[in-house]
Amino acid sequence: MSSSEFKDYYAILGIKKTASANEIKKKFRQLALKYHPDRNQGNKIAEAKFKEIGEAYDVLSDEDKRAQYDTLGQFWQHSSTNHSETNSSSDRSDFSSNDFSQYGNFEEFINELLGRFAVHDTPEGHSSNDSNYKSSNPVGEIISTNGLASINLTYAEAFKGTNKRLKIGREIVEVRIPAGAKPGTRIRVANKGKFNFDRQREDLYLNVVLEPHSFFSFDDDNLICEVPIAPDEAVLGASISIPTPDEQVNIKIPAGINSGRVLRLRKRGWISAGGSRTDLLVRIVIATPQKISFQEQEYYKKIRDLRHENPRDGLEEVSL
Repeated sequence: MSSSEFKDYYAILGIKKTASANEIKKKFRQLALKYHPDRNQGNKIAEAKFKEIGEAYDVLSDEDKRAQYDTLGQFWQHSSTNHSETNSSSDRSDFSSNDFSQYGNFEEFINELLGRFAVHDTPEGHSSNDSNYKSSNPVGEIISTNGLASINLTYAEAFKGTNKRLKIGREIVEVRIPAGAKPGTRIRVANKGKFNFDRQREDLYLNVVLEPHSFFSFDDDNLICEVPIAPDEAVLGASISIPTPDEQVNIKIPAGINSGRVLRLRKRGWISAGGSRTDLLVRIVIATPQKISFQEQEYYKKIRDLRHENPRDGLEEVSL
């Protein structure tokens, strides 16, 4: 392609230059379905458009080609590095050789087409399109901006540590998440970030985001949870069992505890570097029973009649 024949691949796909890899793939999928030859039989304009969007996707979906395209503009294909890559990938961008009758529907065609444009290497050296390569671990796609990306983890994954298979650009890599990762933890993935001016890969940093948990949450470095107790347990005190991140433990509820009081369980919270533990903060909430039997109701009435303490003493004197 000469410089006079320069094509604006972003305009062809109808996307901005800042579009993410996911946005590029989504737009290509939409246009490929729209201009698919089986939907436009005999339409030479649609056929040309179909090849054009395929050519655009072939370049913009490849990090190396996209970087050269963005940097060199109309002269991008004169790069010797890109020339060899273009030759080696010509079999993937030639739409004229497709036999569309082999696909049962458009979905099958697009999935196969996207697969040809993105053959990924796994840590074990297999292609992710290799039918002999199977993995029980799902692959999460990472969208990077300026060498930074987010990774979502469950509390269990972050507490215990785990291995995550991630799609970063055109690669699938396995990243080790250390035990004790928490919101704000930054995990370094060497040589998987953006390309610098010397065409070298920089490091990628993953910011940990924890999915909400039904019981635990963070209070600075400590964990905090809310535990309901019955009115009689609040008055008389009790010994109850509550969950911690790794086991059930018994705690003592002191007699006469007020709702909202926080009990501290030392070294029962989150794992820190080196294996030490932070604290677990237990906020006590007195749960008023909603369904009580007739006998319970009678006993509560007796307690009311016998009670000599007024919890609202002194409120009569309050004023502005």
